[in-house]
Amino acid sequence: MAKVIVMYNQPKDKEGFEKYYYNVHIPLVQRIPNLKGAEIHHVLQVQNTNEDLFLIAELHFDDPQTLGQALASPEGREVQGDVLNLMQFLNKPPVIAIVD
Repeated sequence: MAKVIVMYNQPKDKEGFEKYYYNVHIPLVQRIPNLKGAEIHHVLQVQNTNEDLFLIAELHFDDPQTLGQALASPEGREVQGDVLNLMQFLNKPPVIAIVD
């Protein structure tokens, strides 16, 4: 399995972020081809970091190759581009990690 993990810090506009994230961004994510599952976690506490994490999202794919193809698809590129729209609610870009 391969995953994309996206970590968002506390937004400057929490209400605006959540409204956009759940009503616009997540429906775009759900259209990514070969997406096997997704999880969204609200962060309750962090340790050993100065980051003020708010939300962590995980996107699941069968393997790294399938993940790469999914992100390169028109739907995957649309989701990646939409992160710029989320920036109006954030103080800094999310941290994105691709893991196996």
